[in-house]
Amino acid sequence: MNGGELRSLIKGLLVTELNLKGRDPATIEDDAPLFGGGLGLDSLDALQLAMTIEEKLGVRIPEGDEARAIFKSVRAIADHVDKVRSARASAKASE
Repeated sequence: MNGGELRSLIKGLLVTELNLKGRDPATIEDDAPLFGGGLGLDSLDALQLAMTIEEKLGVRIPEGDEARAIFKSVRAIADHVDKVRSARASAKASE
């Protein structure tokens, strides 16, 4: 899955899993903030999103300050998922 496909998938998960009714995933900008003035998500949304990413994409989101950086935008989430998957692939290849 390339970066664009992954970002589109994450946008779809945001809309469906967080019940952003009436929101078209395609209108969510890759670098738009997810919290505060962006999509207006809150801490409960972050928890739900973290569980969804772990369940659907197989990537754990760490807690605390590291999670804040990951949840900055759709692009930041996609970059984290890609980084974790690449690290796993490298570890498997070296076994």
